[in-house]
Amino acid sequence: MPLGTQARLLRVLENGEFIKVGSSKVMKSDVRVVTATNVNLPDAISRNKFREDLYYRLNTVPIYVPPLRERGADADLLFRKFAGDFAERYRVKPVKLSEEARQLLLDFRWPGNIRQLKNIAEQISVLETDRDITGETMRKYLPGTPVNTLPAFIRQDGAGHHDGGTGNLERDLLYQVLFDMKRDMTELKKLVYGMMQGDNRGLEVLKARPELFRDLGEGLSISSPKQETSVAGPVRIDNRNDLRKPESEDFNQVEIITREPASDSLSLQRTEKEMILKALKKNNNKRKYAALDLGISERTLYRKIKEYDIEN
Repeated sequence: MPLGTQARLLRVLENGEFIKVGSSKVMKSDVRVVTATNVNLPDAISRNKFREDLYYRLNTVPIYVPPLRERGADADLLFRKFAGDFAERYRVKPVKLSEEARQLLLDFRWPGNIRQLKNIAEQISVLETDRDITGETMRKYLPGTPVNTLPAFIRQDGAGHHDGGTGNLERDLLYQVLFDMKRDMTELKKLVYGMMQGDNRGLEVLKARPELFRDLGEGLSISSPKQETSVAGPVRIDNRNDLRKPESEDFNQVEIITREPASDSLSLQRTEKEMILKALKKNNNKRKYAALDLGISERTLYRKIKEYDIEN
């Protein structure tokens, strides 16, 4: 309800007076107001979505209506009542639930409450030719079964409201795993980089935290000129994140292989410079048309000419 409408409703409840749209005559009202909501009104008040004075004006005799999932065996009683009503309407024999089907009915969470239960009772009464409903038949009409009835963690926020399920918990656990993996990979990179530079202090880190290499293969064995620390077995490491076990069993140290970049790393720049020269020669050193041939802007061509020092 918009805040403006809430103010008008509060005025009607307080004074019992209102004015019709398009009229200037004040009308009197004498009514009893019964309201219902599925919104947490104290929470809406804290977020300035609902007027606090209107809430206390309406909250005279509060009645809490529990959802169907909190009403125990009422789901079975209501199902039998609806099944009898639909049997009379469609002139068929009422359906009967087996013990397994009844238990599935009671274990279901019923997010749609009684409306959902009534719809399922009507579907079964109309579509099923066999009037004895088994658990297998009931599963076809209950979405998301089998139902997980294991205990779940319910967290509370700062205002004391429930989290509402395990979705956030699973997300937090996933984030925690990702953060732990990132931290371990960062430490591993620092360790390998230090060993590439000839720093053997990384061996002390491995002694303190052998789990860094625990999942890299079947094992890792590290040796240095002064000491040998056996973590599990050999592993071959290079700077391309390529982790392989050695072919020989006598490999008992971390072998760090570095690969230098290709010697012709500047070939792209030479090719680019040659294309610019050819385009300028073809267009009689007219940069506008040369840029069109190269498919670049004239500003970019001017910057490239400066970069490669081909003014002349």
